[in-house]
Amino acid sequence: MSTKLRQRRVESDDTTEKHLDVDYDDSKKYGKDSTPSQRSPKAHQIALFTLCAIATFVTFYKIWNPDEVVFDEVHFGKFAGYYLKRTYYFDVHPPLAKLMIAGAGYLLGFDGHYDFANIGDNYLDHQVPYIGLRALPATLNVLCVALVYLIMKESGYSLAICVLSASMYIFDNAMVTQNRLILLDSMLLIFMLATMYTYIQFRKMRHLPFSAGWWFWLLSTGICMALTVSVKMVGLFLVALIGFSVIYDLWILLDIKRGLSMDQFMKHFYARAFSLIIVPIGIYLFWFYIHFAILNESGPGDSFMSSRFQDTLKNSPLKMSALEIHYGDEITLKHKDTNAFLHSHDLHYPLRYEDGRVSSKGQQVTAVMESNDNCFWRIKASTNEGEENDTEEGPRLVKNGDIIQLEHVVTGTDLLTHDVASPWMPTNEEVTTVPVGTRYAETLFKIIFDDDDQDTLETHMTSFRLIHEDTKVAIWTHNKKLPDWGLEQLEVNGNKNAIEKTNYWAAQEIRGKNASELNSDKTVKEVGSMPFIKKFLELQGRMISHNAGLTKPHPYQSTPITWPFMIRGVSYWSQESTRSQIYLTGNLFGWYLSVGGIAVFAGIMLADVLARRRGIDPIEEPVRHRVLQSSGFFFAAWALHYLPFFIMGRSLFLHHYLPAATVNYLLLGAMYQFIFVDGIDSPVSFLSQKSKTTRLTSMKAEVSWKVYVAVGITLLCQLAMFIFLAPLTYGTPMTLEQVQSHQLLNGWKLQYAK
Repeated sequence: MSTKLRQRRVESDDTTEKHLDVDYDDSKKYGKDSTPSQRSPKAHQIALFTLCAIATFVTFYKIWNPDEVVFDEVHFGKFAGYYLKRTYYFDVHPPLAKLMIAGAGYLLGFDGHYDFANIGDNYLDHQVPYIGLRALPATLNVLCVALVYLIMKESGYSLAICVLSASMYIFDNAMVTQNRLILLDSMLLIFMLATMYTYIQFRKMRHLPFSAGWWFWLLSTGICMALTVSVKMVGLFLVALIGFSVIYDLWILLDIKRGLSMDQFMKHFYARAFSLIIVPIGIYLFWFYIHFAILNESGPGDSFMSSRFQDTLKNSPLKMSALEIHYGDEITLKHKDTNAFLHSHDLHYPLRYEDGRVSSKGQQVTAVMESNDNCFWRIKASTNEGEENDTEEGPRLVKNGDIIQLEHVVTGTDLLTHDVASPWMPTNEEVTTVPVGTRYAETLFKIIFDDDDQDTLETHMTSFRLIHEDTKVAIWTHNKKLPDWGLEQLEVNGNKNAIEKTNYWAAQEIRGKNASELNSDKTVKEVGSMPFIKKFLELQGRMISHNAGLTKPHPYQSTPITWPFMIRGVSYWSQESTRSQIYLTGNLFGWYLSVGGIAVFAGIMLADVLARRRGIDPIEEPVRHRVLQSSGFFFAAWALHYLPFFIMGRSLFLHHYLPAATVNYLLLGAMYQFIFVDGIDSPVSFLSQKSKTTRLTSMKAEVSWKVYVAVGITLLCQLAMFIFLAPLTYGTPMTLEQVQSHQLLNGWKLQYAK
């Protein structure tokens, strides 16, 4: 390649890069009489105020109806009450939104006395300020409308397009249904949209790096992003969106043609890392700190947490029933994963199993779901070092790391495991018992606590593994039952994966000792302590695992592929006497049109790539830049809030699509701008070599009325569908014929349709 040609290409690249750096401004293209978002601020103010007023009416209309518990209000109203009573509960979602509901309840004078027990329970009968509680998410829904409008405005879209996107959101039945109830989605949406808005503002400040405004919007993005994740874990999809955008931003800055030194680039990197990683992590942790500080009393969530965690709660029944275990005590052992008790009886394994394998024909050791006399084991100290069960001070306590024996009390035999295959799992070892005093080395087990900070073994409070000293396997059980020869009790074997999390047991009872009597003189037992970070990590692990385990079938669950087409909704509430019901379904017109917007964007991108391969430059560079940067950002937001659900194993519902449906309205507005304002209104003109000057001249007179006509027709259709579906949104009484007429799709399962 010649030096001159190479120089021309570099100059061309520099020119293009400078051109792409300029924010899109329609005034440069159409003149002062056009309607870009940056011009006529008074018109934008009037439009925004009007839309918020309409949204307030639409959202708050009949907010008092029904005066009964609706759908998941049964959960989130209850959780707010737990905060007000300071009793510990467990939920798969982070605490921020529930803290907000609890704060609203506190201001309204609600003390958490009602537990939101069942869908359909009457609020008035229990004196619950439910209208005020619903007003919080409803208010946030109105603010979501404002943010949708402002996102479009600050992205450079015209007044008509800003009105379009915001109005489509206002008249979406799903948004109104979901965001006027005591649920978490309006909190999720408000922080999600706020994050997108602040990031767009930050990007607009990119030519003033490290200025006060630049820092303000960057930090605001990190704060809003953290608040989103603090409402629901699906906020991580938004983290991915901002993360990919920042990586792309840094990649552009790394380009040597930008003129940044590596020191300057690293300053950009550190600023983003601090604002978008460190600050959000701190905020996320803060809400959990508040969560733990408030919920300091024992409550219904105790059973989800470890005994060490429960020890930090006041009036924990587990702690009140805890007793220290001494050598010589006769105890029952309960498996933490299956809740089965270690058990033995005077029956033996068969000489040969069904597959021909040979057993030791030793005494069976099994697990049972109900404790009985055969579940008691005497804990004995090993004697190889001359240790005794008792000392001069009295019975010796069992401690972490001790080497012990377990004697089956009824049969007088010691627990043993050896290198013989177990009945169901040939890879694991058989567990049996032998007469006391025989095969001593094979009856020794090391007791290892789950919590290294705990020193003494206690009933209920201590989780531990029993590791065989000779073969290093862990005593373990699982849910598979033995055949008839084993009385269909659960198999117990020696797990060669000794560090597996399902190997833990806990002592439940000490024969001859009554915890209530022994602890009766201790009116207040000392509350244990646990570092905040350990409590946080434990709760995070339980939240993730429990959320993944929500696989129980539900009549209204649906698959992600059906969501954009609204094949199946969700019944939230119904009343047979009036045939009224609240049924979650979006605005059919708006959702189907939004799917069309996605198709148009994909088509534009494909056509642009193909045209450029043929040497055709079909789109003006500023327009193309906005399609790639702004519309591409909205498309990425939609994809990241939708596609990950395809790999989730838990039960899913239509309301999981609402964040994606919201950003889809942003993308729809961007496509309207591209078609009706930017003038690419047909495939022919898009792919033709017609000069840009000719296209612009013919378009100037048409663009204003085209966009307003298109927006007007679209909003009339959206409003008409909203009004038609309104009875399902507001719970309006209907006749049988009306119910049947509203069942527009076969997948909708409306109540009383037959």
